[in-house]
Amino acid sequence: MNYQETLNYLYNQLPMFTRVGASAFKKDLTNTLALCERLGNPEQKFKTIHVGGTNGKGSTSHMLAAILQTAGYKTGLYTSPHLRDFRERVRIDGQMLSELEVVDFVAQHQADFEQIEPSFFEMTVALAFDAFARHHVDIAIIEVGLGGRLDSTNVISPLLSVITNIGWDHMNLLGDTLPQIAGEKAGIIKPNTPVIIGEYQTEVADVFKNKAAEQQAPITFASEEWQVEVITNGQTNPDQLLAITAGKQGKEQLNLQLDLTGTYQLKNVKTVLSAVAQLRAQGFIITDEQIQTALSQVKTLTGLQGRWQVLSHSPLTICDTGHNPDGVEEVLKNIKAISYEHLHFVIGMVNDKDSTKVLSMLPTDATYYFCKPDIPRGLDAQALQQNAARFNLQGQTYPSVPAALHAAQQAAGSNDLVFAGGSTFVVAEIV
Repeated sequence: MNYQETLNYLYNQLPMFTRVGASAFKKDLTNTLALCERLGNPEQKFKTIHVGGTNGKGSTSHMLAAILQTAGYKTGLYTSPHLRDFRERVRIDGQMLSELEVVDFVAQHQADFEQIEPSFFEMTVALAFDAFARHHVDIAIIEVGLGGRLDSTNVISPLLSVITNIGWDHMNLLGDTLPQIAGEKAGIIKPNTPVIIGEYQTEVADVFKNKAAEQQAPITFASEEWQVEVITNGQTNPDQLLAITAGKQGKEQLNLQLDLTGTYQLKNVKTVLSAVAQLRAQGFIITDEQIQTALSQVKTLTGLQGRWQVLSHSPLTICDTGHNPDGVEEVLKNIKAISYEHLHFVIGMVNDKDSTKVLSMLPTDATYYFCKPDIPRGLDAQALQQNAARFNLQGQTYPSVPAALHAAQQAAGSNDLVFAGGSTFVVAEIV
C-alpha cells in the first residue's frame, strides 16, 4: 500500500475514537501489551515522561519536549489527536515520521493487527514506541489519550508522571464525579515514581495524595510551588509573546516569554517548571537559558498548533481547541481581554458529549455560525443550532467548517473578532 492507502486501511479497519467514539475505547491493556510483545517491547528501550489530565496535557507535553530538545536530548513526542496530518502524533526532535516509516510499519505488522484486532489508538501507540526505540531517543514525552488507568499508553514505566488538572470531559467513560475522573487519571501514578499534579483542586487533591501514598510515589502540586506574574499580557495583542516571571519560594525569579499566548498557559508553565526541577534532580542537565529559549519557540520546535492561534488579522481570526467546560472558560477569558466591536463565533461539536454546559457559558451578544466537523461523530449543525437556541445563541447553519469560517470572515467588520472552536475537529479543518 502507498501512504494514502495505508491511512485508509488504518482509519477504516481499526476502530477509531474520533470516528466511532466510546466503542473504540478498550477497557484493558491486553491489546497494547500483545502488540508491544510482538515488537520486542520497544517501550522498555527508552526513558519516558507520562503526561495526563483533562486540559493542558498537550501544551504541557509540547513545552517539555521543546525544553528537552533545546537541552540537547534526542526527544520523542507522542500526542493525540492529530489536526491535519496523522504523523503529527509521532515526532522526534520536532520532526514527524516519514510517510515511508508509517507504510513500512503497517506492512510489516498487518498480520499482527488482524490477529490482535487493536484499535486505531492502540496501533498508533505501538507505532510510536517502535519508532522511538528504532531512532534511539534519549527520552520520550508520552501524552495520555483518554483517562489514564486503562489508556493504551499506560504500559510504560516513566521517570516522572504528570497530571495537569481534572475537569468535566468523557464522563460516559471516566465517571460522573470529579473524584471518579481523578481516580482514572491517577492510574498513571507508578510505584516509587515522582508525580507532578499541575493544579491543587480541593475536590480531588486527596485522590492523588492517597494514590501517591499507596504507590510510595513522591508528589508535588505545581500550583503550590510556583508564583507566576504577568509582565506583558499577550491577550490584548494575540501575536505578542506572553512575558512572565516565575518564582519558587526562596529562589531567584525566572523571566520567560511564551509563544503560546493564551493565558491558560500560565497554569501549564508551573507544571512544566516543576517537571523540569524533578528531571534535574534525576540528573538531566537543563539550564535556565535553555528553558527560556525553548518556551519562546514551542510552536517552531514542536509543530504545536491550535492553541489560541491567530489565523488572520483582517478580520482578526483566532481558533482554539478548548472544548470542555474548563477549556471553554479559559477561551472566554481570552476573548474578553481583546478589544473588538462584535464577536462572530464559528462553532461545531461532537454528538456523544453533552453540549448543554458549554452552550450555557457562551455570550448571547455574539453571532453564531453553526457547522458540523467532518467526522462521523460530528454533531449535525441544525441540531447544534436548536440546542444553542435554548440559551439564546442565534445564528445560521453552514454545510462545512470552512464555509462557516468564510461566512463569518465575510460578515465581520474591520474591528470585529472571529473565533472558531467548540471542538478540536473544528480547528483541525482550518489551521
